[in-house]
Amino acid sequence: MKRLLPAPLLSVALFVLWLLLNRSLEMAQLLLALLLALAIPLLLAGLRPMPVRIRHPGAVLRLMRAVMLDTTRSNFAVARLLLRPGLRRHPAGFVHIPLTLRDPNGLAVLAMIVCLTPGTAWAELALDRSMLLLHVLELDDAEAIAADIKHRYERPLIEIFEEPVQ
Repeated sequence: MKRLLPAPLLSVALFVLWLLLNRSLEMAQLLLALLLALAIPLLLAGLRPMPVRIRHPGAVLRLMRAVMLDTTRSNFAVARLLLRPGLRRHPAGFVHIPLTLRDPNGLAVLAMIVCLTPGTAWAELALDRSMLLLHVLELDDAEAIAADIKHRYERPLIEIFEEPVQ
């Protein structure tokens, strides 16, 4: 079964997403959604760095809440800068964030979080995955931003993706 359906949640998501995007429950759309839901995970299985095992589902919910709150807050801050550029308090800049997280899936999620949050962009990851360079639209305190990223995002990602240290 795992060979036919390597990523069942992805298959379900693709099936539902296809039907939502097409706004149709016609038989042709249902069959096409099923075909895509089965074929895409099979074709992309080689791109997955390793199987994902979520260790603490509660941490996922806490992380989702933090990301939603931060994204909303950042949207308002960026809109303020766009609508009233004279209100800019601090210049843009780069922040070096030392990373403890090493799991490729966790790093991918961290990249998505910081890239989806308005006002920040993933700039570079050190080859040994020990340091993240993050661009921030309005940088006032680099150390506070680094500590915030580590506390709000990295710590839950470690809890979700990595084995606890014995």
